[in-house]
Amino acid sequence: MLPLVAQNNTSSPFSCYGLGDINDNVPNSYRAMGSVGIGMRNRKVICPSQPASITACDSLTFMFDIAADVMWTHYGDAVGKKNKANGNLDYITLQFPIYKRWVAFSAGLMPFSSVGYNISMRDSIKSDYHYNTVFFGNGGISEVYGGLSVNLFDWVSLGANVYYMFGDVSNSRTVTFDEAEVNSVVQASETSVSSVRFREGLQLFHTFGKHSFVLGGIFENKRTLRCDYVIAESTQLDTVWTAENIAQVPMMFGVGASYTWDNRLTVGFDFSRSYWSQTKNITGFDELQDRNKYAFGMEYRHNPIGRNYAERMFWRVGCNISDNYVKKITAPDYMVSIGFGFPLRNAGTVFNATLEYGHRGSPAMLQENYLRLTINASICENWFFKRRL
Repeated sequence: MLPLVAQNNTSSPFSCYGLGDINDNVPNSYRAMGSVGIGMRNRKVICPSQPASITACDSLTFMFDIAADVMWTHYGDAVGKKNKANGNLDYITLQFPIYKRWVAFSAGLMPFSSVGYNISMRDSIKSDYHYNTVFFGNGGISEVYGGLSVNLFDWVSLGANVYYMFGDVSNSRTVTFDEAEVNSVVQASETSVSSVRFREGLQLFHTFGKHSFVLGGIFENKRTLRCDYVIAESTQLDTVWTAENIAQVPMMFGVGASYTWDNRLTVGFDFSRSYWSQTKNITGFDELQDRNKYAFGMEYRHNPIGRNYAERMFWRVGCNISDNYVKKITAPDYMVSIGFGFPLRNAGTVFNATLEYGHRGSPAMLQENYLRLTINASICENWFFKRRL
């Protein structure tokens, strides 16, 4: 079934299904905690997956976050094994207050999905005809978002994000016969997306002495994407077929909770469900199923104002398990993570490093094991205050 060719974002054969590999858009600090985020509320972390958390930022602070990652992947099936490496800029986000601690804004650029695969297979028909089949795909869907959040009272926050999705995805299948009397067959498709979707978020939060609690929820309604889909088939005759707006993103909801003790220990848990089985499929060939995701994570900081640098560092660990949204991939996806935060002494800036190990697939089909290293700089600067002369 192999070999594979690396792309910028992914070289996974699993990205040939549906919209490709879907990104949960969790900041690097929370990826180290198993990719939680719905119930997380941190004044020094920008979390695009939970719009209600935007007002957690300090009322005098401008925040900027940029991340890049590199991934090493091992693929294996009954035919062979292969190793690949990929790397790319991951996301860019910013956040700042609009009116004191009551209203805040966030924006950024992130990937929604990635496609990148090159799979070759050789077979025969009753030993009479021998052929090679090559599956190839690349591209992906990106998104620019803008989010606004408002605090109600001192314990409720509401937020909403609007996402503009754009990008191109190419898929092709070529069947080439060794026998000259049999024509080759080429099937290629090109999908261009330019559409908008929305997400709403809610957080309830309160602090009792050294104990802080957050309960959060998010919701997205099903959305038909504005897109152009062109498919061409070539044998002796050429056939071109076009369609519009044949793809959808699913209705989804998520809930999460977190507990923080003395600004040192934080524990978080998330659950989300995406109803992919109720959506149209961009390719039309793959059955989709609902996706459940469970995530758990912890963060520890021994002493935020300690003299020893190791006491001021952030130490994180987490894990998650999720279903694949493609029905034929029955085995769940697993991920465990560990991460570290390195704060600068005289600034609010923190450099974070996260290492994730993930597994998906099954021995009967194809297995994928990967290590992903993500590094980001979370920059916090006091811009909104009056200087004394």
